[in-house]
Amino acid sequence: MFLAACTANAPTPSATPGAPPADLSAYHRATFAGGCFWCEEAIFERITGVAEVISGYSGGSEPNPSYEQVGSGATGHAEAFEVYYDSSKIDYPSLLRVFLASIDPTQVNGQGPDRGMQYRSIVFYNNETERRMVEQALSDLAQSGKYNRPIVVQFVPFQKFWPAEDYHQNYVQHHPENPYVQHESLPRMKRTLQLVPELVKGNQ
Repeated sequence: MFLAACTANAPTPSATPGAPPADLSAYHRATFAGGCFWCEEAIFERITGVAEVISGYSGGSEPNPSYEQVGSGATGHAEAFEVYYDSSKIDYPSLLRVFLASIDPTQVNGQGPDRGMQYRSIVFYNNETERRMVEQALSDLAQSGKYNRPIVVQFVPFQKFWPAEDYHQNYVQHHPENPYVQHESLPRMKRTLQLVPELVKGNQ
């Protein structure tokens, strides 16, 4: 039986440990939340100029939350992801474009089959310049005529990001056979990359 939700398909903690993080200090960082972090990580890893994507949690109050705690909706966190990128190859507005292409910006507290506050869409900006860019991008989207419902993407100052457990990192790469990955993650990735072909690695 196919289970549609990201949480329903979560592996046990013994599955595929992640590699130790590389030194990412030379890169800029952008943080987003847009539904299941498995899907978003897989998308952004294929974007030019992106060196690393880390799945995790942000936007809540609980320190170092677990996947189970976030999934319960009790911590206030959303499933989030950090993008480490080379600003000489891709800029922040382009990352915003990829993010907004990857989600339904009108869906409240969820993306696709994943429902709940932990799946809400958020841009976590790092400074005033980024805040203005986010405001402009969301305003342009609202006025584009593409949607007949309000844009509900939140944008808030970045405070803290907690990396998710190792078994969540690079999940789509390690588990292409997972039913959720086959029915949700891979189709979502394909749809998004088709919308931003000039930003996909190897297409420059």
